[in-house]
Amino acid sequence: MSRTAKFTLIAAIFISTGTVWGVHHLQKKEKEFMHAGILRDEERRAKKNKFQQNKMELEQQLILQREYEKIQPVKKNDNR
Repeated sequence: MSRTAKFTLIAAIFISTGTVWGVHHLQKKEKEFMHAGILRDEERRAKKNKFQQNKMELEQQLILQREYEKIQPVKKNDNR
């Protein structure tokens, strides 16, 4: 085999290996980026659910407060 053929073969092997490694690396980074997006979505949903839960608790507390005020009226003191 001539030198030119050997050089061409070695160059093709290195280029092919580099290309395969590069594509693998890009796919890995893309997968990590997509997983981070899922984590951000889950965090956003958790915050939204927490907000809804807090809103429901507030409504329940207001209903309880009205019921308790019917049973035992509360005087408002303006002497602060």
